[in-house]
Amino acid sequence: MQLENTQTLPVSQALAWESLNDMSLIQQAIPGCEGIETVGENQYEVVVVAAIGPVKAKFKGKLHISDIVAPVSYQLAFEGQGGAAGHGKGTAQVSLSAQGDNETLLTYSVHATVGGKIAQIGSRLVDMAAAKMARDFFEKFNAALTERHAPPAEVAAEDAAPADTAEKKGWFKKLVGKT
Repeated sequence: MQLENTQTLPVSQALAWESLNDMSLIQQAIPGCEGIETVGENQYEVVVVAAIGPVKAKFKGKLHISDIVAPVSYQLAFEGQGGAAGHGKGTAQVSLSAQGDNETLLTYSVHATVGGKIAQIGSRLVDMAAAKMARDFFEKFNAALTERHAPPAEVAAEDAAPADTAEKKGWFKKLVGKT
């Protein structure tokens, strides 16, 4: 299975890099993730419940981050076992490039293989499930980034609101003949 795509992240490249290395944030964003535990430098054990077509299983896996070029790129190697449901392993290349002060383009390329019941489902269904998991991950990840790093509200806009409301009320009173 091959999956390649880009995502625009609503933060600077430095914050995007920091967030991609924050395992509590990653755990929140991975669909079905029950836990991520650090077991060594850039090595993690992960538990994820996933459904691919009619096959649902709890996968226990390992992640290893290597080829780190902060804050630009890294490679992620992964493997997981889902009991009778099957297994999977692969690599993901992740890179970041600044698109201005508060926007970063994340590019990823994943190559993975699966075996067991999952492989029997068919590559088309597996590819669709993987693409959906990636979309769901980035939806949650972007929401968490926005929540954690939202720019402060502009005071000027807040101050203008009461005057604008008073102006509208004055206009309405003139229209209905009340002063």
